[in-house]
Amino acid sequence: MAKVIAFTNQKGGVGKTTSAINIASALGIMGKKILLIDSDPQGNTSSGVGVRKSQLTSTTYDVLIGRCSASAAIQHTEFKNLDIMPSTMDLAGAEFELADIEKRETRLKSALAEVTDNYDIIIIDCPPSLGMLTVNALVASDGAIIPMQCEYFSLEGLSQMMMTIKQVKKLYNPKLNLTGILVTMYNGRLNLSLQVIEEIKKYYANKLFKTTITRNVRLSEAPSFGQPIQYYDKHAKGADAYNEVAKELLERI
Repeated sequence: MAKVIAFTNQKGGVGKTTSAINIASALGIMGKKILLIDSDPQGNTSSGVGVRKSQLTSTTYDVLIGRCSASAAIQHTEFKNLDIMPSTMDLAGAEFELADIEKRETRLKSALAEVTDNYDIIIIDCPPSLGMLTVNALVASDGAIIPMQCEYFSLEGLSQMMMTIKQVKKLYNPKLNLTGILVTMYNGRLNLSLQVIEEIKKYYANKLFKTTITRNVRLSEAPSFGQPIQYYDKHAKGADAYNEVAKELLERI
């Protein structure tokens, strides 16, 4: 059965989607069979791996509301060992439609039961919120990775995210654990960056990924071409960094 990992942070713009895409791509290149689930109505994960959203007939939204099976919504990508369950803005409506459905927290987990044997790792990219979509992702997951920037507000967001993970673990998913904290958009020349890293180490030293993701122009460019960084520019520093994080993730799970 696949290990399921949710990439989650209620704060937007922290490199969550970029990290989900590029770690999934790196794992695929390393020979692991990967399913990437886009659980964000913005659909950036989908476009980031070349999905043409205007041509989609089945998405994460259809799976959550029971309109189709997980396998019917999954697409192959042009990238090695990488499949995706894409999303569109329709997914925003799922928050409201799930409100009156029984066992709404387990909809994604139940749907994935049919495909978990087909993959080594399933990566879920969550929306930047703590709503029902994120809860569904955490209930379906074995672990969570929290990407975060080196900023003071990110530290506040980290503590809130940890409380959410503890609540989901207590109420719905006893096996859920924090897989790791990934520092993104790192600038080692700023004192603030170093201070934030030190603060994280005080409380979560064993959860902090050894590799940090520095600001990189090529990482920012890759999504506009619908490609993970390993395919857009395999020699970029960002590609090396995400490859190292992927190796460390395999060790952790």
